[in-house]
Amino acid sequence: MDLHISPLGTKGTKEVQIDMLYALCPDCHHKWRLHLDKTLPKSGAGSYMPCPACGGKRAIAHAELPELCIGHLDCDAFYASIEKRDRPELIDAPVIIGGGHRGVVSTCCYVARKYGVRSAMPAFKARELCPDGVFLKPDMAKYQREGYRIRDMMRALTPDIEPLSIDEAFMDLSGAQETHGKSAAECLVELQSTIRKEVGITVSIGLSYNKFLAKIASDLNKPFGFSMIGAAEAVDFLADKPVRMMWGVGPAMERKLHDDGITSIGQLQELDIHALQGRYGSIGKRFYYFSRGQDNRRVEQSSERKSLSSETTFNDDIAGLDELTAIATRLTARVASDLARKEIAGHTVVLKLKSSDFKLRTRNMRLTYPSLREDVILEAALTLLKKEIDGTKYRLLGVGVTDLFAADQADPVDLFADTASENDLTDDDANPGTPAPREPIELPRPTAEQLRESLTRRYRQHKKKIVRQQRFRF
Repeated sequence: MDLHISPLGTKGTKEVQIDMLYALCPDCHHKWRLHLDKTLPKSGAGSYMPCPACGGKRAIAHAELPELCIGHLDCDAFYASIEKRDRPELIDAPVIIGGGHRGVVSTCCYVARKYGVRSAMPAFKARELCPDGVFLKPDMAKYQREGYRIRDMMRALTPDIEPLSIDEAFMDLSGAQETHGKSAAECLVELQSTIRKEVGITVSIGLSYNKFLAKIASDLNKPFGFSMIGAAEAVDFLADKPVRMMWGVGPAMERKLHDDGITSIGQLQELDIHALQGRYGSIGKRFYYFSRGQDNRRVEQSSERKSLSSETTFNDDIAGLDELTAIATRLTARVASDLARKEIAGHTVVLKLKSSDFKLRTRNMRLTYPSLREDVILEAALTLLKKEIDGTKYRLLGVGVTDLFAADQADPVDLFADTASENDLTDDDANPGTPAPREPIELPRPTAEQLRESLTRRYRQHKKKIVRQQRFRF
């Protein structure tokens, strides 16, 4: 498979005088400069050309190559690629991960995507589109192992990594020249090659001067792509792109923008910040800056987990409380086990139900204090579940927690618990020769104010330590 370098589109662009292009060959790592005496389109600054040293045709060339330092790495069809690596006989087959009898597609390979199969698609629809598809059950332990392996390779380049999921992450390589004696582009080209050789899968990389554009660049020419977007070309490059390319524009917001006659990012560039904020609220401010290629968010070394959950899709629709209770109990046990292993606790319990007609119900209950106890979470989940038993048949049930805290902030000691166990020995039945148990110390009952202070102390201490990060500061 060849490495694809995405040449940026030139439709509707302005021209700019480019004096020099910096080029890099990913095969032999040869570097050179091209002195130009002609005018090129702004968004034609990123392209590829033959290497004069080895003759390869995969050399990367860009006018701003030495300055770009924010990268986004995205594994290509990660789950399916891992399975094809381990099962060479499936290399040309349309592999679909997930689905089962009633579930949804987790991911699929690029062969299956040619049939129209997509992630989160119902399994029955995927089978209709791709009857010859090979459906495989996800092996999450294996995927996580390989994902962390790639993450370690990234950390060898820079500690400034912000994971978005197990198979993609941002990297800040602004210190690459000082640390490795190479530009960010050189480091990422070598990383891409190393992952292919050692892990056996391909990744696509986007390189730019901010996170927003780096993520867009990584999607430009999958699979095994390496694309760059520079500051000189950003505005013109974005102008004819659809609004759905904007980070934060989902189906609902896309419909709203279309209803307002806005279909391209270039139309957002024509509006002032006050008009956008007045119409779309705080996200309108984001539209204003993103549409102009501006994004001042930093690459955070660790993104806090926001929730933890477990869910399952049934083979047959279920409406009865008893059956749903049994399933909720099993899911809660998984959640509690994960909380204990990760040493975190949830302050809000979330119940997720999907009916037979694919309508989603999400209910939540805030606990008195953060908890990782299985019985506490289950009690809240069942309270929510009982309110949804109205004859509706459900195809999916999920239990989770959100609003997470460290485990040491959870489940305060019950001040009203008995100080002595019912099974404590007395003087009469104590074993001969052993000292009698001491009389329990009688403490005065706490006042209401003391109880309130005790129960909320750690929570208040935790809140003081939190530095609220404004995700989009402009």
